[in-house]
Amino acid sequence: MGDLRAKHGHKEPFNVDLWCLGNEMDGPWQVGHKTADEYGRLANEVAKTLRAFDKKLQLIVCGSSHSDMKTYPEWERIVLEHTYESVDFISLHMYFRNPAKHTGNYLALNHKLDTYISTVESVIGLVKANKRSKHDVYISFDEWNVWYHSNKQDRAILDGNEGWPHAPRLLEDIYNFEDVLQVGCILNTFIRKSNVVKIACIAQLVNVIAPIMTDPKGAAWRQTIYYPYYFASVFGRGTALNLAVDCPGYAADIADDVPWLDISGVHDEAGGTATFFAVNRHAKDDLPVEVSLEGFGKASVIDHQVMTHKMLEAVNTATDQTNVAPKKGKDAKIKDGVLSLTLKPYSYSMIRVKVA
Repeated sequence: MGDLRAKHGHKEPFNVDLWCLGNEMDGPWQVGHKTADEYGRLANEVAKTLRAFDKKLQLIVCGSSHSDMKTYPEWERIVLEHTYESVDFISLHMYFRNPAKHTGNYLALNHKLDTYISTVESVIGLVKANKRSKHDVYISFDEWNVWYHSNKQDRAILDGNEGWPHAPRLLEDIYNFEDVLQVGCILNTFIRKSNVVKIACIAQLVNVIAPIMTDPKGAAWRQTIYYPYYFASVFGRGTALNLAVDCPGYAADIADDVPWLDISGVHDEAGGTATFFAVNRHAKDDLPVEVSLEGFGKASVIDHQVMTHKMLEAVNTATDQTNVAPKKGKDAKIKDGVLSLTLKPYSYSMIRVKVA
């Protein structure tokens, strides 16, 4: 492979130091599928070999492909019993769907995500305690996104039922405004759980279940979900704030008391900012929000971006690229150390505050 790399113009190694030891090895659909014991033993031996080559490498062992796997969470325990001292991360995957078109249940799914992360965090803690280890293993949530809009034709092509066409356009989900709210809630969960989730990779970036879309005619545009991902990526830098939220909620299939407000916050000490990402899950009611900025000193609002739309099914297209896009918010203000604003029904907001 090194000779092949040099042949194609890259004589020197790429210095990739983060390696996954397989992918979704718990899944019967995978070539190379193994039991937790089989995989754990193999992954540990591979990890030892890689460590012998380069001790600076960071290694990711496979956790559950999703939290509905019958082997979850015992898979994580067994695999980590084999590999705990040899790896740095355990990977998790989750995709979010709304085929029933029930917005309340859909926007509650990040509670399932939160439980998934918390459960695996507990398993990591159990194995660490059993081994009396000083080593820390974190979570790499290296596949996540909304994924259910693709039509049945894609499935037929993937299964080979249509033969094997050259470079078919596959899984080109067209995301709507409802998905903005979902992605906002997912990202908020990752921020709130960033003590253990150190890597979180959206799948994918362009065309295939992606925030950026192109077409064969040369057009390129931002899908609706691009914006919450962009805001979290650019402004969600620093230290995650532990926000104590007091808010009424509603009953959903996944949880009995889902708060109307989903919010996360990040303090960028070097940049002197605090940024809040907020979703109002309520279909009809405005949501007045007050955030205490006690301890931050004198503060002022420097940016307020709002995403809302009268239609949950609204999308962006090559010919209407900004149908769903952020707009400048006007009502966020700070008085006596309290940030206050009103979240519109079914809305996503980002508020940046300059702090002392």
